Parts: sequence; C-alpha cells; structure tokens
Amino acid sequence: MSTPQTPVPAGPYPGYTSPIPVKPTHLGHAIASEWTKIRSVRSTMWTLGVFVLLVVGIGLLAGFLVSGSSEGDLGGESALALGFFGLLLGTMCIITLGVLTTASEYGTGMIRTTMTACPSRGRVLAAKAIVFFTLAFVVTLVSAGFVALVQVSLVTEAREPTGAEWLKGTVGVSLYIALLGLLSLVVGSIIRHSAGAITVMIAAVLAPLVIALFMFASSLEGLREALFEYSIPNQLSIFYANSLSESGPSGWDPLWIILGVTAVAFAGAVALQEQRDV
Repeated sequence: MSTPQTPVPAGPYPGYTSPIPVKPTHLGHAIASEWTKIRSVRSTMWTLGVFVLLVVGIGLLAGFLVSGSSEGDLGGESALALGFFGLLLGTMCIITLGVLTTASEYGTGMIRTTMTACPSRGRVLAAKAIVFFTLAFVVTLVSAGFVALVQVSLVTEAREPTGAEWLKGTVGVSLYIALLGLLSLVVGSIIRHSAGAITVMIAAVLAPLVIALFMFASSLEGLREALFEYSIPNQLSIFYANSLSESGPSGWDPLWIILGVTAVAFAGAVALQEQRDV
C-alpha cells in the first residue's frame, strides 16, 4: 500500500511577501553608490587637497613674483598663462586619483561586492566615469578660475585677456585635465594594479617630452617635433597659447585629441571587462 504524498506548492517561498520593495536598478543607483564611495575615502580628500594646494599655491606665487618684479611685462601675453605651472604639476594628483578610483577596488577585493550589487560591468564603469569626471572638472574649474582672477588683477602690466582666452584658460583646460584623469581611470580598470597604472600614466605624460629632448640626430628631427607637439605638457600649454612649436595642434585640438583617446580606451575597457573574471 503506497503512502500518500503531500503536494508541493508551486514557486519558491510560497505565501511570503518581502517587506522590502523590489525595484529594478538603473544607472542612477550606480552613480549614487560611486559618489558615496569616492567622497567617503580619505585618499580622495588628500589627493584633491594637494591638487588645489599646487594649483592655487604655485599660481598665486607666480603671479606675485611677476607683479613684484621690475620686468612685469609679459611681452603682450595675458596673465592667464601663469596658471600653467600649477596645473601641470596638479595633473599628477588627478592621474593618481583616477587610477585609484578603479584599481584600488581590485587590489582590496571590494570589486567583488560592487559587481555582486550591480552585475552590469559596463554600468559600473560608466558610473565611476561620470562621478569622477564631474568631480575632477568642478574642482579644476574652481581652482583654475580663482587663480586666473587673482593673476589678472595682480599683473596689471599684462594684456587684458579676451573672452575666448578666458574660456580656454578655465573651462577648456578643466575639461582637458578631467578627461586626462578619466583616461587614468580607464587605464586603472584595464591594468587592475594601482602602481602599474600610475606608472603608465606618468610615463605617458612625461616620456614623450623627455625623450624628444635627447634626440639630437637630424634624421630624427621629424619624430622629435611630433613628440614635442603631441606631448601632454605641450597640449596643456596650448590652452594658454604657449605652444613649444609653431606647428602641430592649436586652438581646441588638444581637447578633441584627449577626448578621442579616452573614448577608444573606454570602449576597450568595457570589452575587456565583459571577457574577464572579476
């Protein structure tokens, strides 16, 4: 005689309704999460603090030195060019922060928690990019704008900058530095090692210019000029009309160059993330 079997209710957890409302996640949730992470990490405050100190400190020092000298005339140039020195050094801080935004999570293993909460890897990288780019752009714009205002008021012997020069020396250079930091973030996501990615980015900034300085052979003149023209320090100086050469990029060209390079690197990082294990 067979024993009657109790029927099993269909579906998991019959009769249970979660008190927590279940909502589909979207990019806004990922952005909120990344903003919470980047503003709660102590290294973010230290890195951005050093960046502001370099940009403002060196920029104001250059302005005071030029205004206090007997040869304060900049030869027809505007005082905005004096902000270049602080921003060039400050790029090291933005590069470091960009790399740490992604590579540090792989080093600590926190990326597993991030990917568990949001399995869409492209969405995670996009959220990191949006939060970091916005933060880097705003901080750079405020710092560069403040320095520019003070320098123009200090160096009265210099030429009054035009509206286009104001736009390039504040908004333009801020967009360029923020995109350079975003490129560092993408490189950190590709390499997944903080020290290695920072080394690669610093080499990309300094190596072309340093190598070109020691190319003395006449047969290497074309390569030397190309390295000078497309080096990141020279591209940064173009926003202040202080290019190292007469040819090469000019105007807003550096912004389009860094935008194209960053877009290609971002697409490559997304493709690699879909193929790799966490």
